[in-house]
Amino acid sequence: MTLRQLILDWLDDRYHFGEAAALIRDDEMSFLKNGILDSLGFVQLVLFLENRLKLKIDRQSLNPQNFDGMGKILRYLEAHPQYRGV
Repeated sequence: MTLRQLILDWLDDRYHFGEAAALIRDDEMSFLKNGILDSLGFVQLVLFLENRLKLKIDRQSLNPQNFDGMGKILRYLEAHPQYRGV
């Protein structure tokens, strides 16, 4: 399983019921502007990622530049010093 697939599966389980991959037409599209996640969803996603990947996400890093889109999330997590893979 890839990190991208882990996030897609979570989105499908919690919000989009099998439609997440189709909704995310471009990894650089905004989750907020395109209705993929709302602010509460971002909090839930961060908590899930911290728990599943066993890492701590710095609250100062929780901003649109790092988390408002699949590509941004993937780049942030893959560069995270505690990230060891899925």
